Amino acid sequence: MQSNCLKKRENILSTKANGWGLAYFSFNNRGHDLAAYVSKTDGNSRLEGGSIYENVYDSYYDIKSAIQKMLGLGYTKIHLQGHSLGCTKIIYTYNRIKADDNNGILPCIKSVILLSLVDMVGMQREDLGEERYKEMLNYAINKERQGRGDELMPDKSFVHPISAKTYITYFGPDNERIDIAKFGDRYSQFKELNNIDVPLFMRWGTIYEFISQELDELIPFLKDKIYNKHLDIGYIGGADHNYYGKEDTLATEIMFFLKYIAEGE
Repeated sequence: MQSNCLKKRENILSTKANGWGLAYFSFNNRGHDLAAYVSKTDGNSRLEGGSIYENVYDSYYDIKSAIQKMLGLGYTKIHLQGHSLGCTKIIYTYNRIKADDNNGILPCIKSVILLSLVDMVGMQREDLGEERYKEMLNYAINKERQGRGDELMPDKSFVHPISAKTYITYFGPDNERIDIAKFGDRYSQFKELNNIDVPLFMRWGTIYEFISQELDELIPFLKDKIYNKHLDIGYIGGADHNYYGKEDTLATEIMFFLKYIAEGE
């Protein structure tokens, strides 16, 4: 969200992975940066993308294509990693591949790595307050009904400029496929996370994270809710949402997680 794969964090992670004998493929999806465009195959038109305009469900096609690219290059063991909203996209894609794997991709996915998974809906409700939250959602729905879904939402209705149609994707009545991190709901079954059969790695930073709960409370809660038998969950002290200054620590923890998986195969 708002960003792209060209980061110091990715450089450090890739260098560490290569040092451990692993390839590292960092790629954007059509939601990268604030505004981006995807050319259609006919060459005469384009789709609006970027964080302002994206349909988050379309990230499935980008992630699946990246996996297929790696398989086409001869790699047979894929570890899917996402950061922030990228975590949501990875979880959604894994679940969708599992539900309809016509290309035999699923057996090649060996683990899922989630860095700073965000409770999008919970944070939005907290930031706006319930009344304002409902007001903004109704505003977006009305814009879409008027055929004006590409127009931007009012100032301060979200953390960055966003179109009404994208706002509905995140917070509308049909958002259950991506509203997967209901950290504030003690009754949530976290079905999408529990549908992940491969080893699962989850980390957060301890400062400037986009979560409402204290990590010392959230992590035990999730340990009780997530039934993955190879769950590696925790936080990195002193790290922020982007892991600035803690990239090497993060990379080392990920490598030891992958080493553990390799030893168990």
